Amino acid sequence: MRLIYALLLTCLLAATASTTCFAADRPSRVALVIGNANYPDYDSVLSDAANDAGDVADELIRDGFAVEKGTNLSGEAMRQALERLYGRIERGGIALLFFDGFGIQTTTRQTYLLPIDAQIWTEADVAHDGFNLETILDQINNRGAAIKIALLDASRRNPFERRFRRYSAGLAPAVTPNETLVLYSAAVGSVISNSRNEHSLFVTELLKEMRAPGISAEQALRNTQYGVSSATGGQQVPWLSPSLTSEFSFGGGPIHPDSGKKQSESETNKPSCDVARPAEVPTADELANDPRIKDMSRRIAADRNDKIAYYKRGQVYAIKGAYAQAAQDFSNAIRLGGTDAESYNNRCWTRAALGDLQAALQDCNMALQLDPGLAVALDSRGLVNLKLGNYAAAVRDYSQSIETNPRSVSSLFGRGIATRRSGGDGAVDLALAKSMDPNITREFAGYGITECTP
Repeated sequence: MRLIYALLLTCLLAATASTTCFAADRPSRVALVIGNANYPDYDSVLSDAANDAGDVADELIRDGFAVEKGTNLSGEAMRQALERLYGRIERGGIALLFFDGFGIQTTTRQTYLLPIDAQIWTEADVAHDGFNLETILDQINNRGAAIKIALLDASRRNPFERRFRRYSAGLAPAVTPNETLVLYSAAVGSVISNSRNEHSLFVTELLKEMRAPGISAEQALRNTQYGVSSATGGQQVPWLSPSLTSEFSFGGGPIHPDSGKKQSESETNKPSCDVARPAEVPTADELANDPRIKDMSRRIAADRNDKIAYYKRGQVYAIKGAYAQAAQDFSNAIRLGGTDAESYNNRCWTRAALGDLQAALQDCNMALQLDPGLAVALDSRGLVNLKLGNYAAAVRDYSQSIETNPRSVSSLFGRGIATRRSGGDGAVDLALAKSMDPNITREFAGYGITECTP
């Protein structure tokens, strides 16, 4: 017993670059805690990052994790620390990553964690010098971890993002393996001001909830969301992506079914029901004066057999919500020999939006006959089946689309709706889709589909 206490005391006193502490009683719980505070390209030190990393490491040790803590890690030091984390994972165990420092998202909607020596002047440098969150989670999953957890206090505006583009706010949503919990300190695409205190509000709330007895890890993270949002009047709302079906608590004790909830039972179980008004379709004059439509119309006037011009004009009409005009142009493209999967898919989509569902289904089936793996056609057929009320078929189509393209916002949102209407939850898909594209509810409203009404 004295040995355990001595080890714990050593870990609690550790304060510099890299300290490894192993809890003797639970070898299957491993964690890597990183606090990067001193970035040479930033004009001040993130003092809260180093302090918070130490506090989180201490709490995880108390919770039975074998913890490696690193502060102010270079790229090579981060790579080695991650490799050590992967090597310590036991099959069926729990692996956790806490990162406090600068994170950045790319235009491909990927989140990267930055070491202190990152040299970033172009977007290509992000992938070269940063560490991709999804890759880290995939590596943890591939090593056999049953439960994966990532806690990121990295939603800060940083000096790198302004060098190569006009926007890059916050972090991007993560596409994660099953049995994963991911929590960001702020909403996707949002940033928070750097803390002037020695500790961040996010970590203060997180630690309080991790210490609460008898609640699940997921509930602890939801309570953290609630606490931060309440303390900031809704100005900072942490983003949570849960896919955990296993029971797990940080403290390791029994989980009490109703303890730790911050909302009433009716509020907790009530499904979200966002209703958006569809975007207004431009008038005929507005469509005719669109420069892309005008250009294609000139080409068609010069050559009535220009199937490419019909196809491209149909795409513009469809994007603008002028589905009747789009469907007519796609029909002309097909009539003129555009018998490719994309042409049939686009007509399927526009016919689905118009409510011509049986004809749309035939077009989607033809597109998939021509190209069986075409993800966008699976997405379109998912929409058709959703509108037809064939919810199980819609879920299958959307799921196959997501297997090919995990970042398909419309497939995630559509699958969430179809799952909900077939008696399931669908909340994770809906939340992820809306975090990736806040306008997705309006897009589906244009198809006559909302979260509230079948």
